[in-house]
Parts: sequence; structure tokens; C-alpha cells
Amino acid sequence: MNAPLRRAGVVILVLFGLLFANLNWVQAYKADEYRTNDFNRRVVVAQYERPRGVIEAGGKGLAQNQVTEDALKYLRVYPKKEIYAPVLGYRPVSLAATGIEASENDFLSGESDKLFADRVKDMFTGNNTGGGNIVLSLNTKAQETAYKELLNNERNVKKGAAVAIDPRTGAVQAMVSIPSYDPNPLVSHNEKSAAAAYNKLLKDDDQPLLNRATQETLPPGSTMKVIISAAALSSGQYTQQTEIPAGSSYSESGAVIRNAEDEVCPGSQISLKEALTESCNTGFAKLGVKLGRDKVVEMAKAFGFEDDKLTVGNLTGSGLPVAASHTGDIANPDGSVDKGALAQSSIGQRDVRMTAIQGAMIAATVANGGKQMRPYLVEKELSPDRRTIYTASPKVARTPISDTVAGDLKDMMVSVVENGTGKKAKISGYTVGGKTGTAQNAVGADPHGWFIGFAYNDKGEPISAVCVMLENVSGGHASAEAARISGLIMKAVAGGGGD
Repeated sequence: MNAPLRRAGVVILVLFGLLFANLNWVQAYKADEYRTNDFNRRVVVAQYERPRGVIEAGGKGLAQNQVTEDALKYLRVYPKKEIYAPVLGYRPVSLAATGIEASENDFLSGESDKLFADRVKDMFTGNNTGGGNIVLSLNTKAQETAYKELLNNERNVKKGAAVAIDPRTGAVQAMVSIPSYDPNPLVSHNEKSAAAAYNKLLKDDDQPLLNRATQETLPPGSTMKVIISAAALSSGQYTQQTEIPAGSSYSESGAVIRNAEDEVCPGSQISLKEALTESCNTGFAKLGVKLGRDKVVEMAKAFGFEDDKLTVGNLTGSGLPVAASHTGDIANPDGSVDKGALAQSSIGQRDVRMTAIQGAMIAATVANGGKQMRPYLVEKELSPDRRTIYTASPKVARTPISDTVAGDLKDMMVSVVENGTGKKAKISGYTVGGKTGTAQNAVGADPHGWFIGFAYNDKGEPISAVCVMLENVSGGHASAEAARISGLIMKAVAGGGGD
């Protein structure tokens, strides 16, 4: 054989070898990934041959099935439309799923290893059993109250979010984002129509597909003062009654800080408790600088800031991704502490950014004696015949403060609602604490309004912790409406989960 033929033969053998290796790689290592890929048309069609599991809460079916006469036997239906969409997401025919529909897809479709016994049984009976069912922790009365109040708020705000959590367990009681969307057109079996509906939502400047409760980070304003108070109390050098420097204005490294109104802490000194009650900007700006950047950043981190791994769904699996809250660098170009930035950061401005769920977690930590529970949405997984496969077992995520510090913060936050800026969050018959926040943002734009808080029943048990965020609130006291809505959400939790 001459040289050219030998070279050609070697090349062919090498190519066959590479092809063989790639085939084995696909079959041995990539098969499962390709099989479960959202864009694998054969898998998607096969999933419509059996009824998808129901997603429910409070005895209500929130994601169900409707039998059709087309090639895809079952149509996914969302009876409550916009109210639960940011949590449920949607499961379209040819696009990727989102929300709980995505994170619990294997269980809902019946492909999970947890349902192996049911699939084996089907082999012998010839049945085509449906997927597993998901029971969410949501309190339907609280969820629907939160959506109604956010949508019809008294300040004509178009964007916002609300989250309520059981402080003792981490169970999410409500999670709402406005504007929302109707997921039903997105799961239409007419894929052209579904794609058009999706593209319309995608191009909407108000971003209805964005879950503002978990994915949007905004300056939290004075709600940050709870973290500064926690840092001060935890240092052992401050009590509720410790006098801190205040005044009508404060200038630090070019940053000028004033109080919201002239009558707020005009004197040179104010107690820590009164400073939180009145929301004294100058007092907390000076306090943050006195504590130092490290203590401020460390306490924020202890409460969950900078955590970019958190998901909210199943405690043993995945869930809705949560954007990390940040304090910012608080540094000069040379790395040294920027005291002006530290002063501004201590009142929740400058580069501080927080999600609504992080705000609820801060309030829940105080209400739960300093222990922060990991938030979750999936309460139970049920087999197609409704046998319990999984029940959430609450987990402590972190313990940022001691029980003593939490008790002090509770007293201070109750004072905010009883005597200070959070009076609109009051609930008759319950002890309510909280902190308001009005956050400046873009030049010329209206401020954001925040409220974080909690409610205790007459037995002294924390029943709910909440955060409400309203974007760009026109007029004064941007946080007052957030406080009002927060109180109604916690009142709904107290009233039970049904209609």
C-alpha cells in the first residue's frame, strides 16, 4: 500500500475512533441530560400522555389539567391566573418551564425516582398513572390579600412585591409580585400563539415575568437600621437606652445626611430605641460609622446578605432562585473605608441592595429569637394516589443574633409600630413590630417604600413575618402604604388559610 493510501486509512480509523468515543460519551454520560432537556420534543410530547401532577395550597388546585382532543392529551390550566404566577411559573409545550413547575418538574411529570414504585406498578396494571402532586406552604387567604392590596394600592404604584414567612418554620405564607401575568396563554398547545404571548410579555417595559419578590434588589432605606441596631446591640457596648449622637444633619466625607423631617431627632443625643422608633437618619449614620465597616458588613452577611446560593422551593432540592442582597464595597479606590459611603449605607442608601424575601427573613429572624429558618415553598410531595412521599422538615439556616439581642430588637420594632413610623401596620388583638423604609434612588425618581415586620398572637407566638416593597411611590411617606398592606397580609394569616 502506498503512503497516500496509508495516510487516508489512518485518518479514517481516527475518525471512526472519535465517532465511537463520542457515541459512548453520549450514551454513557450525556443520555440523561439530553433525555430531560426542556427542548427535547419527544420527551415533552411523552409527558403529555399522562396527567401532570396538581400543584395545590390550602386545598385549592392552583395548577391543574384539562383533557383535550388534540395530539397532546392534557392541557395545563392555572385557575387563579396572575395571583400565583410568580410562584407557580408555567410549563409550556416547547419553551423551558419556570417557577415551581420547573423545580418540581420530575415529580410533577412522574419521572422522579421517588415515584419508581408507581411506575413499576403501572407496568403490571397497564395504567398510565399521573405525576406526583405538590402541596405548597402558601396561605391562600394571605396570598390573595397580598395580591389584591398590592394591585389596588392607595398610591397608584404599578410595581412591587410582598413576602410573608412563618418565622418558626420558614414556610412561605405569601409571595406576590406586580405586575404579574396570566400563564394560561403561555401553555397553549398552539405553539405559535404561546410564543407570541411570551414575546409580548418579554417586551413589556414593566417586566411582568420578573418575580420582584426574589429577583429584584433595590435600596432598602431605613429597614437597614434593624441590621445596624443588631450590630450595635451584639457588640455589647449598646443597650436600647444607650444615647447615640444625632442632630438635624450630618456630613461625612462629602456625604450630607438629613432626617426626613425637621422634628425627627433634632437634639444632639437620642436613645437607640427612640432612634429606631423615629427613624433617625443622622443617628444611624453616625452609629454605622462608629461601629465601622467590618461590623456593619459582617452583621448584614450574618442575616443573609451576599448569599447567592439560596433557592426557595424544596428544602431537599431546588427551587426559585433568589438574587443576593448586597451592602456594596463601602471603600475608596485605594481600598480604605469610605466613611461617607458607610454613613449612607447605614441608612440603606448608596450601594445597599435588598430583595423583598431578604427583608422578610430579617423580620422573621427577630421574631424567632435570633434563629433564621431557611424559607421554603414545598410543604409536601404526594404520590398520584396521594400518599405522602415528603414533608418539609424546617431547617435553621443561620443564627445571626442571640436571643437577648432579638428580644431587644423586638421591643424596639414594636415601638416603631406603636409609637413611630409604622402605625399603619397595627392589627387589633396582635402585637406587631416592624420598620419602615423610604429609599431614594435615581435622580428625579420617586422613592421606594418598604416595610418589614412581624406579628405575635395573644399566646406570645410569632405567626408571620412580612416584607412589602413598593417601587417609586409618589407623594410623601412612601413607606406608609407598605406598612398598611403588611398589616393586612399578617391579619389574613391570622384569620386562616381559606376563603
